[in-house]
Amino acid sequence: MNAKLKTDIKTNWRWYLCFLLFAATTINYLDRQVLSLTWKDFIAPEFHWTDADYGVITGWFSLFYAIVSLFAGKIIDKLGTKRGYFLAIIIWSIGACMHAGCGWLTMHIEGYEHMEALLAVKQGSAAALAISTVSVYLFLGCRLILAIGEAGNFPSAIKVVADYFPKKDRALSTAFFNAGASVGALLAPATIPFLARAYGWESAFIIIGVLGFIWVFFWLKMYDAPEKSKHVNKAELTYIRQDDAEEGTSTSTTNEKVKPIPLLKCLTYRQTWSFIMGKFLTDGVWWFFLFWAPAYFSDMYHYTSDSRQGASLIIVLYLIVTVLSIGGGYLPKVFVEKKQMEPYAGRMRAMLIFAFFPIVALFAQPLGQHSAWFPAIIIGIAAAAHQAWSANLFSTIGDMFPKSTVGTITGLGTMSGGIGSYLINHGSGKLFNYTAGLGSNFTFLGFEGKQAGYMIIFCVCGVAYLIAWTVMKTLVPKYQKIEQ
Repeated sequence: MNAKLKTDIKTNWRWYLCFLLFAATTINYLDRQVLSLTWKDFIAPEFHWTDADYGVITGWFSLFYAIVSLFAGKIIDKLGTKRGYFLAIIIWSIGACMHAGCGWLTMHIEGYEHMEALLAVKQGSAAALAISTVSVYLFLGCRLILAIGEAGNFPSAIKVVADYFPKKDRALSTAFFNAGASVGALLAPATIPFLARAYGWESAFIIIGVLGFIWVFFWLKMYDAPEKSKHVNKAELTYIRQDDAEEGTSTSTTNEKVKPIPLLKCLTYRQTWSFIMGKFLTDGVWWFFLFWAPAYFSDMYHYTSDSRQGASLIIVLYLIVTVLSIGGGYLPKVFVEKKQMEPYAGRMRAMLIFAFFPIVALFAQPLGQHSAWFPAIIIGIAAAAHQAWSANLFSTIGDMFPKSTVGTITGLGTMSGGIGSYLINHGSGKLFNYTAGLGSNFTFLGFEGKQAGYMIIFCVCGVAYLIAWTVMKTLVPKYQKIEQ
């Protein structure tokens, strides 16, 4: 009787794995944020960087990420989730730690005996240009390695969700692990600038980078396909595979055993292009907020990232993102379970609602004239809407494609998102340099100079999601499953 009762009560191992995905995503974003929180106040003075230099690094990182993502999903599909995820986080952790050596290498390549000599070089001189050029290339090399590994995070995580959660729970589980992006961005300003101030900016890259090596130990111990996992009982497996029963799919066939749809064939489906355009038009907004928010508060209000006010603004911004974004997984669940809507239709309705919130970004700069807290709160709301949007956007893949092809489609979408991110980050750096140089001679909606540059980008961010939703709905007006 006790044995029967034990098998009737389903285990919840899927949620333990979801927490592991959350931890990986948190580490992922911590690694990305080290540069954005140290460049303006710690790295730029040593290497004589301008906004354009930083824009080149963030822009090309996004482009590296985009290119690698095209292949990352396919590689994850072929290697399998366990081996693929392990390899991805090992590579990106190595890349993260390697950033710490860029200063030492620049010093020796340029023939300086100590770091203080780099600082003493006159800004704008030929020597300063040589130092900035060499250091930018070295950081780009490290960002390339970071991008190669990090490109495997979302294809791997989405495959785990598709294999461990039924359709009705995928938006919620994706929102939960995707909240790691917000938590990582929240923890970063509370730790990284102070590590950099106390021990040097190099230590911040090493300490944060080591976290990935710790994570892989738990991954290897905890993950197996549902049918093979000793932690998943029959009741939980039945719950996980409820969609297979409805669609007449064999529960014994896992995504690891079925060949994925070829890449070129994937590009013939409207569903693929819907996801690609959804990522291309909106991912750059998130990356702009992530990479440029610390610099924005430094430029506009002179709050350095390691000052109490500067750290507080970034922490509050991402606290808003963390708290609000998790709710993004609940809304489609309400539409599906309470309103009895088909999952894709419920998801698209939720995404339309989320698409309206980033419009508040249009008011960040005008209200920011009164207090820095207004743009911090507004950017937090817009970024939270992105995370809610993103969780549901990722879930549309599992709705429409077989599990064996989830990694491939995720990779294609992530690639397009990276291209969009390259355009906005690289363009922002050039725009801010250009508008700062023109000063009062450049105006936009009542703002001058660099303030006008930020206002332009905020306008782009504000309308991106409504445009993306319209394009997606036009491409895929109603649910249609792709069959192999």
